[in-house]
Amino acid sequence: MAISTLLRQLLVLPLTFERSTSRCMLDLKMILSYVDSLPTGDEKGLFYALDLGGTNFRVLRVQLGGKESRVVDTEFEQVAIPQELMHSTTEELFDFIASELARFAAKESARFRWPQGRKGEIGFTFSFPVRQTSIDSGIFIKWTKGFAVSGTAGKDVVECLKEAMKRQGLDMRVSALVNDAVGTLAGAHYWDEDVVVAVILGTGTNACYIERMDAIAKMGKLADGSGKTIINTEWGAFSTGLPLTVFDRDMDSESINPGEQIFEKTISGMYLGEIVRRVLLKMAKASALFGYPVPDKLSTPFVLR
Repeated sequence: MAISTLLRQLLVLPLTFERSTSRCMLDLKMILSYVDSLPTGDEKGLFYALDLGGTNFRVLRVQLGGKESRVVDTEFEQVAIPQELMHSTTEELFDFIASELARFAAKESARFRWPQGRKGEIGFTFSFPVRQTSIDSGIFIKWTKGFAVSGTAGKDVVECLKEAMKRQGLDMRVSALVNDAVGTLAGAHYWDEDVVVAVILGTGTNACYIERMDAIAKMGKLADGSGKTIINTEWGAFSTGLPLTVFDRDMDSESINPGEQIFEKTISGMYLGEIVRRVLLKMAKASALFGYPVPDKLSTPFVLR
């Protein structure tokens, strides 16, 4: 099924929404981002970013030049996370990430120099559900996208990164914690102030949007700022009333989190290859699609990335 078709079906499920609006909303975490001041395009300076979003993570440095020159220069590296670390401990995963960040920072070229006396700043994009408590802190909720790292529940992921950077001798200040969808919206807003929505279709899937603070019940008293903030919907967790095939259901039942993240499992990059593999395996068994015998590799889960 085409992604566009599936999205349309998700958005026009009248019976599901009319009969159980409250249940549908419970499927979406609608997490506060604490981002209530978006880029204007005037921002200047050198910044680092760490983007942990799935089976890969990226480290980046960027020189911003404001409205006159926007992004002056940028360098980044993408690092594959070893499979064993996706099922390791919190300390082992963050130590690996911090070591790669330290290696990248050590290669800083003459084009990127911190002003003397200024401490390095890094933005941390962490694309797994957290309960954000401030712009630079958030309590981990749960792993998704095939991760099953132990010891992270209830921890502040920024503190996990800080401790790992300290063990690597890396002296940087984590100035912001954002979800990848929130980071995408903020980054696009640097270029175009009319941007109000961002959608992620990658290893996982998510969306966020700009909302009025006075329309957010869980906001409590209004914060200072623009009167608006970004809401992280965590729509990958939507699991009510979606049209599923037998291949979707079988994959979900054999996953590490059955019954959860159903929308994400039907359309995102982490799972699409596995759905195709299951379809091909059935075809191969039923009609000798690849001749006899059926290739052994077709029976290997997630062999299609």
